[in-house]
Amino acid sequence: MAPPLLLLLLLSLLPAAAAYLCCVRRHTGSAGAALRRREPGRAEARGRSPPRDPWAPRLCGSGLRLFVHVANTAFGQICLLPLLIRLNNFSLMRSLDIHEDPTFVPEVAAEVMEDKSEAKSTLDIIEQLIDARSDSASNGFSFKGIKDYLDCYRSGKLTPSQVAKNIIAMLEDCDKSTPPLRAIVQWDQEQIMLMAEASTARYRNKCTLSYLDGIPVCLKEEFKVVPYHHRVGTVYLGTEPETEDATVAKKLREAGAIIIGVSNMHELGTGTTGCNPNRYHKIPRNPYKPNHFTGGSSSGSAAAVAAGLCPVAIGTDGGGSVRIPASFCGVVGLKGTFGRISSHGSLPLSYSTVSVGPICTSVADAAIVYSILAEPDPVYPYGLKQPKATLSDMCAPDLKGLKLGVDWTFFKACDAEVLSICEKAVEHLQSLGASVVEVSLPEMEEVRVAHVICILSEMRDFLQPDFNKHFQEMNLDTRANLALASQFTALDYITANRQRTRSMRFLREIFTTVNCILTPAVPSTAPRIYESDLLTGSSNLSFTVRSMRFMQLANFTGIPGLVVPIGYSAAGLPISFQVMAKWWDEAVLLRIGLKLEQFRCQTKKPSIYYDILA
Repeated sequence: MAPPLLLLLLLSLLPAAAAYLCCVRRHTGSAGAALRRREPGRAEARGRSPPRDPWAPRLCGSGLRLFVHVANTAFGQICLLPLLIRLNNFSLMRSLDIHEDPTFVPEVAAEVMEDKSEAKSTLDIIEQLIDARSDSASNGFSFKGIKDYLDCYRSGKLTPSQVAKNIIAMLEDCDKSTPPLRAIVQWDQEQIMLMAEASTARYRNKCTLSYLDGIPVCLKEEFKVVPYHHRVGTVYLGTEPETEDATVAKKLREAGAIIIGVSNMHELGTGTTGCNPNRYHKIPRNPYKPNHFTGGSSSGSAAAVAAGLCPVAIGTDGGGSVRIPASFCGVVGLKGTFGRISSHGSLPLSYSTVSVGPICTSVADAAIVYSILAEPDPVYPYGLKQPKATLSDMCAPDLKGLKLGVDWTFFKACDAEVLSICEKAVEHLQSLGASVVEVSLPEMEEVRVAHVICILSEMRDFLQPDFNKHFQEMNLDTRANLALASQFTALDYITANRQRTRSMRFLREIFTTVNCILTPAVPSTAPRIYESDLLTGSSNLSFTVRSMRFMQLANFTGIPGLVVPIGYSAAGLPISFQVMAKWWDEAVLLRIGLKLEQFRCQTKKPSIYYDILA
């Protein structure tokens, strides 16, 4: 008799408990809640511990469908997602008491420098870079870069028109291959030939426009490029062909480049794998191992360069979206200082974290593209007062005088085979005269959480009309990420931007003692593609957050970062190294990047590679 009475008592208490929780107990805060005060300008004094690994199951197929449905219901928003937020420490900002004013955009004024004229002009340095490439490309396989195209054009061996015909044939082939490469998702034979024929005439008349004249390039679908559809990885945007170029597309045309099309991307830039199963895009394949992801969100850009379709591609980077795919595909990726290259004409998904950057076959090629694209744009509000982009000291014979900062606890937070080769790369830089200085990167857990809050909140804000109107047309993982973004509050966002002020101040102090900061590029190599990914896509929050580990600091604070391939895993997948520098000092990144390229003794040929110049 006792159990039924007990059950009856419990049932009678439930309405009272529910009434207390819903109508009596305070929900907006607690007098007993302890906030951890942060002293302005002083980093939290705590023991150094490695970054925590996030937790979330990898979801695909029916499991992903169920999760997305539940996550967007009242139960999901009140119970399920708050649990996920707590498990991954995304609620950290709610426990902090930060008094610094928030920095909503990481735009930094240029330092006042002494007016000392460079010993060599940028054009002289580029010529030196192009000449030097012939010395390094003599043994085994090497990617065809800008120099190789210029040599063919200048010698008359090939014309841009002949190259364009080769590219068109290769684009047709890679769409029919099994599996399809899916690097370039929109291209137009007539447009390619028009640009190529104009370039051919300029070479014939010896009046070329720049070092990019006749060079094949592609741009991420996030940019407006005439006459393509500005779909940004979706099936519902860009219903009409574009009639106006983004600034970077316009500048590439003015430089004489041949735009071969727009490249694939993770839908709306919401992931780091490149997994996009919708009907217009499909999943791009990693040229080194086609059953592995390219990385994202500039997935097609990296795949196109690694597969030889073009030596230059342009991407955007809000959480490693240039650097992660460049790393996974074994090519070079540069994220410039925030505002250095105009984002005008790209979809403004996250206004405070995104920078534009090139993905190239080599550091020299990245330097050439950077020197052409990096300048103020009157129609873009950031970077208007940036210093002139230079390549000063890039061709110095060694690294003497440079101080390289390493936070070894943070540096070692990666897979063993990644760590092993990255430690050897540090030793290589030391052997060239650089000194390695141990530094402490403070409050990196706060940076991790604050960056996620900023980028997801800004995306959720910008995509609010789409989330309402085109919810069913979005990929499942996009819906999951935007549902998670709905959990963040105005308090979270403002506190995250207060943390940005602190983190930028800490970096200013660090860069008074070192020239740059070294890390691995990504903690692991490219993940495998599963059959279910091809149909429904996948959601892997744990991998997404982990893959951004070494990327977030640069996006959050606006400093530039460069990734350079330095070797391969036992499975033959590329491993890359990252260098970050203070605001506007891309030149030192490129200088160190050139020396990092010397560390890799051999470049392996990708499984999928098209030799356009053959």
